[in-house]
Amino acid sequence: MKLSDYKALTFDVYGTLIDWESGMIAGLAPLTDQLDLSRDAVLEAHALHESTCQRVTPGKKYSDVLATVYKRLAEEWALPATWEEAQVYGRSVEHWPAFPDSAEALAYLKDHFKLIVLSNVDNASFAYSDATLGRPFTACYVAEDVGSYKPDARNFDYMLEQMARLGLAKDEILHTAESMFHDHAPANRHGLANCWIYRRHGKEGFGATMNPGDMPQYDFMFHSMAELVQAHRAEMNG
Repeated sequence: MKLSDYKALTFDVYGTLIDWESGMIAGLAPLTDQLDLSRDAVLEAHALHESTCQRVTPGKKYSDVLATVYKRLAEEWALPATWEEAQVYGRSVEHWPAFPDSAEALAYLKDHFKLIVLSNVDNASFAYSDATLGRPFTACYVAEDVGSYKPDARNFDYMLEQMARLGLAKDEILHTAESMFHDHAPANRHGLANCWIYRRHGKEGFGATMNPGDMPQYDFMFHSMAELVQAHRAEMNG
């Protein structure tokens, strides 16, 4: 099995291409500056409230999910917060930075693959990230389009249906993501080949994503997008 066996890479964005953990930490500073919590404790609390909100209200826009998470965190930490402040956090995706290697890697990969987004985000928020990454994608399937959030099977079913209309079969797709919970577990259930971009290597826990329980299987693993590109170049030059 080689990277060059595939025609399309389907991407999770947040945690894989965009450094959402740093974005979250910056956006939550009005709350966390009043507390003595570790970075991972903040991220794990965020993951719990985010996944709960996405499961209970799957049709809610991601910007509104984030606002609700801000409200829940303020309540959990016994801190005052207005809904207006929560909404500011809800709009914070536009400020979340890309990982330093993401845009350059995508610029290389789009010459060799169709690049597709499957992301737990709304279209307006994603537009900022898309611009940050250089708009390299052939198609973008976001939670707002589907009415549910990964790891719901509906999101993967929708993506595969749409990709079939683009002439791409399931065995031509490599799902590329950081999150074991949101992406690799459902990719396993859908019989998709998968590539783990293990951004959190060297850190404990799962940060801003929920613990997946039993660890999913994966076909490739790299610590960065730059490593993925390096491996593909080696194949092409081999």
